[in-house]
Amino acid sequence: MRDPIGHAKSAPSRNVFETLLRRYARTSYAVVVLLLYLLAATALGAALAPALALTHLLFGWASRLPSIPAWLLRGFAVALAWFVFGMALLVVVAAYNKVLPTRVKPYKGGYYTLDAVPWFLHNGLFYLVRFTFMPFVTLTPYGVWFLKAMGMTIGRHAFINTEYISDPSLITVGDDAVIGGSVRIFAHYGGGGNLVVAPVVVGHRATLGLACCVMGDVIIGDDAVILPESVVLPGSRVGAGETWGGVPARPIAKGEMDAFKKVIRGEI
Repeated sequence: MRDPIGHAKSAPSRNVFETLLRRYARTSYAVVVLLLYLLAATALGAALAPALALTHLLFGWASRLPSIPAWLLRGFAVALAWFVFGMALLVVVAAYNKVLPTRVKPYKGGYYTLDAVPWFLHNGLFYLVRFTFMPFVTLTPYGVWFLKAMGMTIGRHAFINTEYISDPSLITVGDDAVIGGSVRIFAHYGGGGNLVVAPVVVGHRATLGLACCVMGDVIIGDDAVILPESVVLPGSRVGAGETWGGVPARPIAKGEMDAFKKVIRGEI
């Protein structure tokens, strides 16, 4: 049986555990989410420990100072603790991702299967950083290190100016590529009751314009350009040197692009 978007349904259950997982999908999902919250709490707690230790130390110093310097030191302690927590969280989450079963593979099938667990866990861990500290390290060496530690392949001198990323272990960015601000890249999509996990490849020297969206199962060739706010749908293959734009994104011929530029410049 095939769903409306043409992707095969899940394979038969391989064991009793997976049969129960599918039969009691909502209950299983609720339990897994609670377990993920528990795991997240341990990661956040480990990252908070050095921040709390620093705060305790500086608050102790502040207690021996006059009122105004004491409050200044306490304020500095809290602010500094935030950055210590964030940097520690990068390391903790990367370590969790390495030791836990987070090896995401291309997949087509139902959400409630054992094959979907690594994808769920990998993104759950990544989002701990994405929704807390990632904006503070985007465009820095620490952000690049973290993305690589989470499995993302990043070429030499690539410029990544976005934290709106999912499935980093299935994303490849080539040398000298430019990922513009607020670009959304995720190596998955869903439809017809299916989850589809498929890699995204951005070629050497390719440019993804401001706030464009690149979905799973997309290959963008070397020197290609995706115009701002465009949506590159699953299965798209952007050829080397091509320019794509629009919703959904489509190839734009050089003559058409030159005409756009003349309009923008007021030459027409």
